Amino acid sequence: MMSSQLPDAWDYKGRPAIRASTGGWSCAAMILFVELNERLTTLGIAVNLVTYLTATMHLGTAASANTVTNFLGTSFILCLLGGFLADTYLARYLTIAIFTALQATGMAVLTISTAATGLRPPPCTDPIGSCEPANGTQLGVLYLGLYLTALGTGGLKSSVSGFGSDQFDESDAGERGRMARFFSWFFFLISIGSLLAVTVLVYIQDNLGRRWGYGICVVAILAGLLLFLGGTTRYRFKKLQGSPVTQIAAVTAAAWRKRKLPLPSDPAMLYEYDGENVKGKQKLPHSNQCRFLDHAAILDAAEEKKRWTVTEVEEVKQVVRMLPTWATTILFWTVYAQMTTFSVSQAAAMDRRLSTSFVIPAGSLTVFFVAAILFTVPLYDRLLAPLARRLTGHPHGLSPLQRIFVGLLLAVLGMAAAALTERRRRDAAKSGVTQSVFLLLPQFMLVGAGEAFTYIGQLDFFLRECPKGMKTMSTGLFLSTISLGLFLSTALVSVVHKVTSRRPWLADNLDDGRLDNFYWMLGAMNVLNLAVFVAAARVYVYKEKRPADAGIISSAHDDGDDDVLVHA
Repeated sequence: MMSSQLPDAWDYKGRPAIRASTGGWSCAAMILFVELNERLTTLGIAVNLVTYLTATMHLGTAASANTVTNFLGTSFILCLLGGFLADTYLARYLTIAIFTALQATGMAVLTISTAATGLRPPPCTDPIGSCEPANGTQLGVLYLGLYLTALGTGGLKSSVSGFGSDQFDESDAGERGRMARFFSWFFFLISIGSLLAVTVLVYIQDNLGRRWGYGICVVAILAGLLLFLGGTTRYRFKKLQGSPVTQIAAVTAAAWRKRKLPLPSDPAMLYEYDGENVKGKQKLPHSNQCRFLDHAAILDAAEEKKRWTVTEVEEVKQVVRMLPTWATTILFWTVYAQMTTFSVSQAAAMDRRLSTSFVIPAGSLTVFFVAAILFTVPLYDRLLAPLARRLTGHPHGLSPLQRIFVGLLLAVLGMAAAALTERRRRDAAKSGVTQSVFLLLPQFMLVGAGEAFTYIGQLDFFLRECPKGMKTMSTGLFLSTISLGLFLSTALVSVVHKVTSRRPWLADNLDDGRLDNFYWMLGAMNVLNLAVFVAAARVYVYKEKRPADAGIISSAHDDGDDDVLVHA
């Protein structure tokens, strides 16, 4: 029966996992349910939080928008913490269990915050500017709930996809195919959670009360946690591998420490283990980029206990090569942030009636954003990919960097559409006319389609190009671009609000501001960012096409058929 045992997976008692009785779709489904609830909760808070902060807590529009982006940004940046803990100390199973419980606790605090009368300022029918704003205690309880939820979200989000894929054996052809379908279902359930959040959950919040909407999330999270724990005896577990962040920091420190030692003229004189594998890793050839890091692999007689090999140094170099792409995708998520903040404020100021008895909740307009994502993915796979395959020769139609380029371009167009729509809305409002909320559809659809291209392109790029032993960190790198983009939105809103205080662009009453100027500014920034991305992408060579000891720029012109934009 030894053939039924998996070589690199263990059961909950630490014994080699048995293929027939562990893992598979039944276990993956329990894990997917946790992710469904995470998406439902996080987006359900984000898309409708601006209206609660302005109408109930009596905060200004700019402050409310920053609260939303700070909440989302913190959720994503904490994925790095969750990934580090999962890789180094807790493993994925415990990380998911602990942080899901924290998320449920945060949502319970939010439910209490919205239900208890004393935790909200008194109601006010006057304009927001003259209403009594929430005091420190009221905001403190609200923020406690928000950031406990963000902590839980970041921790579990870092491990859900990885632990789900652990339930399938990559060495088995049948299970490898099921793993590919797992990622499809993973994306599908994220989208379903998003749809439920922006439709059902937002409707409940607006019509039955926030306490009911948030209370439902608490029940859903606890139900998901119980279901997840119920699969403990059947899960497949992988042993801790250690965090790659430690390797990157240590290699960089070693290179700095030995910076005064001369680099050998022959790279073969740098330290490397004998044999085909290095600590279970496939050897990587030496390259001439980032030569400073080669100092870490110089043989030093005084360094006996820990020597860094060429392969380990090359893994760090590869992460460095990815940084230009990482940096130039941050601004897309700043545009994304506007879809859950100022675009919702625009919707609240427009005609949202479908009939005399039904008014669309302002937060539910983001359903068109989600719909654009769901529409773009099959459209690309069925129509655009075959066409692009004939034009570019790439087996998947567009390379990861080409997908990102399309997403960044759509972000520029989305901001242009948003600026033109806001100017039309504002001019009409000054004439006493309330425009239809459906004028916002172009900006939601363009940025939503942009997210489909950018998200999938980034994920593919970071997973493909990151060294084999750093897959968890590669997901963290990707998610950190979302976080930094959201935090950048917070910074831009704060600066613009201060600089334009005499003639505010971001007024509490949108009719008194110039939100269209803010959108034009973001559009211009994204045009410049797109130019920098193109420059970086033209000289990037994918990992499998990079020969040893060849410069990136010279190789790009030799192997350009897979490089983004060189022949696009």
